[in-house]
Amino acid sequence: MMHRLRPIASEAKQIRLYQMETLGIGSRVEHPQFGKGVVIQVRTDAYEVTFWENGTKIIGREYDGLKVVDAVESPSDMATFEKIEKSLVKILNRFSDITQKVEMGSRWHGGRMVLYPSDAELKEKEIPLETFFHKIVMLRDRLRVLEQKINAHNKLTDEEKVEMEQYITRIYGSLTTFNVMFKNEADKFVGEKS
Repeated sequence: MMHRLRPIASEAKQIRLYQMETLGIGSRVEHPQFGKGVVIQVRTDAYEVTFWENGTKIIGREYDGLKVVDAVESPSDMATFEKIEKSLVKILNRFSDITQKVEMGSRWHGGRMVLYPSDAELKEKEIPLETFFHKIVMLRDRLRVLEQKINAHNKLTDEEKVEMEQYITRIYGSLTTFNVMFKNEADKFVGEKS
C-alpha cells in the first residue's frame, strides 16, 4: 500500500520537506541533466531512478538538483533486501579477507593463454588461464570496493559520485569481453545499459 505525502503551500517548502523524508518507490522526479524519471529502488545513500530518455541512474539522496514531481511516502521501518545485503557486504569487507568464490567456465580449466611478441626472436609468454581468470576476478572485486568507497565518501558531491560511477560502469563495459570465461551469469561484467 502506497501513501502519498500531502502537498505543501510553496514549492520551495515542498522540496525541502521531501529532501528530509525518504522518497518511496514510485516517486516521480526530474533531474536537470537526465530529465523525468521514477524511483525504482531506495538505497541507504541513494535512489535508483529510471529516466525516460536516459535509462537507470543512481542519484545520491543529498543531491539538491533532484526535483520531486510526485512523492510516494516510504515506510520508515522498511528494510529492503538491498539494504541488508549492503550492510553484510560492508561488514565482511571491513573485518575479513573473505572473497566471493567465482567459478571459471569448465571448458577453460587447464587451458593456457600464450602472448606472442611481434619480434619472432623473442620468446612468447605463457600464462595458465586459471591465473589470468584470477586476475580478472581480482580486478572486478577491486572495482566493486572502489564503487562502495565512492558511494560512502562524505566529501564528494552527489554529482561527483554519479560521474565516477559512470566511469566505473564504462570500465565494466570494457571488460565484458572476458564474460566468456565466467561459469555463472551473475558473476559477469555488466556495462552501461541503453
